[in-house]
Amino acid sequence: MAGKANEPNYLAAVVGGIFLLAVLVLAAYSFFPSEGCIGVVEISGPLVTQDIPSSLFTDEQKGSQTIADELGEAGGRQDVRAVLLLIDSPGGSVIASQEIYSAVRAMNKTSVAFIREMAASGGYYAAAGTDYIVANPDALTGSIGARATLSDYSGLMEKLGINSTTFKTGDLKDMGSSERPISEKERAVWQSIVNESFQSFLTAVKEGRAGKLDRAGFEEVLDARILTGRQAKKIGLVDELGSKDAAIAAAARLSSMPLAPGGEPRLCEISSSQKRGTLFGSLSAQALQLLLQGAGGFHVSYR
Repeated sequence: MAGKANEPNYLAAVVGGIFLLAVLVLAAYSFFPSEGCIGVVEISGPLVTQDIPSSLFTDEQKGSQTIADELGEAGGRQDVRAVLLLIDSPGGSVIASQEIYSAVRAMNKTSVAFIREMAASGGYYAAAGTDYIVANPDALTGSIGARATLSDYSGLMEKLGINSTTFKTGDLKDMGSSERPISEKERAVWQSIVNESFQSFLTAVKEGRAGKLDRAGFEEVLDARILTGRQAKKIGLVDELGSKDAAIAAAARLSSMPLAPGGEPRLCEISSSQKRGTLFGSLSAQALQLLLQGAGGFHVSYR
């Protein structure tokens, strides 16, 4: 009978011991936080707004919304201590560049960009949103500006005997038409649009690189010239020259990532599950992208 009477005390002791062990484990976990990982997001190729599936003629291309979603996922994951953007892009769509920049700035985590070969124009726009930029000394970057191109086929049409008549409700309704030379009024309107896009780019760079830019040097390169990594570092567009390993080390250092003595940061790739389309579907997606970019015969780009 005495043994049975002691059973509740024994069970209570066991339960209490398990509870105490759990508390100690949680306390130890809080005191020695998990190492976590550095989330890696890749941005490569021309910047576009829509995903372009792979085909026989082109590689798979992530759109800005997909990249923004990946950045959002990295920002929301508890195990991701910092985010590393691997950028290899000549730039592209104004909207795509702005969406990626905004997504980078929205993350509540340390972000580092690495430019291995190229992050020019819109590519640099994306990098400027990060906390720290590492570039290969010979990488191409800069090209801070906007551009647009209009074609005039009126001379060719005249030689071919092709004539067209446009009925419109306003004198600027068909501005950008390739069937006639551009007027001075149209030129002024289009230039104002390009200038406005440039100002958005300029504001983003000044915001992202606040306190780091050499004013005189920065003003000099606003003619949209391409720069090497070395030249960009001299005027504050880049923080450090080095390799991908240097960028990883910077991400770990800036995020105060706990590492074992002699240990290296663990990387975790943040990727989206894009569907690979058929040849027809891929070509259709690319055609749609080109159509959207060329609407009205005029498309402003950071490229």
